[in-house]
Amino acid sequence: MLTVELHTHSALSYDGRDPIELLLEQAQAVGLDAIAVTDHDEIDASLAAADLAEEYGLVGIRGMEVTSAAGHVLAFGISERVPAGLSYDETLDRIREQGGIAVVPHPFQKSRHGVAPHISTGQLASADAIEVYNSRLLTGLANRKAEQFAIEHGLPMTAGSDAHISEMVGQAVTEVGVDDRSEEAILEAIRTGRTSVIGQRTPWHISFQQAAGGVKRRIRLAISDLL
Repeated sequence: MLTVELHTHSALSYDGRDPIELLLEQAQAVGLDAIAVTDHDEIDASLAAADLAEEYGLVGIRGMEVTSAAGHVLAFGISERVPAGLSYDETLDRIREQGGIAVVPHPFQKSRHGVAPHISTGQLASADAIEVYNSRLLTGLANRKAEQFAIEHGLPMTAGSDAHISEMVGQAVTEVGVDDRSEEAILEAIRTGRTSVIGQRTPWHISFQQAAGGVKRRIRLAISDLL
């Protein structure tokens, strides 16, 4: 059994704060086996983190959080950036064309670009897995809805901290039923449903800090684009 962090953001994300080295250090410190850096619509930091992970005793999983036309989709096991703005179905196709898997994060949280309000039940059920525990929660209702959907449709389940600062890495973890310490083995275990989830809520004040930091960074990026 391996413990895997599947949802983190580095400074390459518009709302991330820390370099990949701090994310890797935190993953090592809390005793994880593997980590994926999943920046918004960017992959370079994830590829670099995957290359560095072994130095921290970790398995690095390549990935990104793609902003499809319907909302966010996590892509794992890819080596090239999947463009933002594609339809949900095309996004899944592009991920799978690279041999990756598509996991839908926080599908029922519309305010956080969850896809469920914008796609059919069949489309959501076509994902390779559903993130059923996202630690950035308020009431937990959206997580429970995601878990119920995954159970009803026989979909593999994952968890993710959705960490935008390094201190939050490891808040929500996917336990993967495999001993082979490789990206390929971990993703195949997720694809075939050999997972369980454990997690705890990100403290509210941290969630608010992360959100505020993201707004500030978006404003700075918008201003720099005008200069």
